[in-house]
Amino acid sequence: MERTFHMLLYRAFHAQRNYLRPCLGEAGLEVGQPKLLEYLASHGPCPQRELADYFEIDSAAVSRMLDALEKGRFVIRRQNEQSRRSNLVELTEKGRRANQLWQARCREMEQNMLRGFTPEEKAQFADYLARAYQNFHAEGESPCRISNGCSSI
Repeated sequence: MERTFHMLLYRAFHAQRNYLRPCLGEAGLEVGQPKLLEYLASHGPCPQRELADYFEIDSAAVSRMLDALEKGRFVIRRQNEQSRRSNLVELTEKGRRANQLWQARCREMEQNMLRGFTPEEKAQFADYLARAYQNFHAEGESPCRISNGCSSI
């Protein structure tokens, strides 16, 4: 197989997803939810809009994920005292425990994925991924949205 970056990224992403997917059930979570718990664990209570903006997903998708997380008692929503038009989303103790378990599984996955990498190579790899992500934002719109040139994907 040809070693194109898009295919290498695609395969690495799928290998990571396949490694972690069984851990979702162990933590009582569904696809997409762990990232919200991780953000709340590191940033504290925040408005739903902040989650949508950070993860670059629409508010409706965040709302659906939060509804399920709230139903599972991983998060609570409470009125934002600074702005009564919005709620703050906050982790519960159950949400903190699920996030800790998920983070432990992610650390295991990273150790497996980066086996044989030197500390310098790990730092470079992280830098390369961060720079590649920044390049997408520097470019602006996707060419597929502009010309509809990716309709066959």
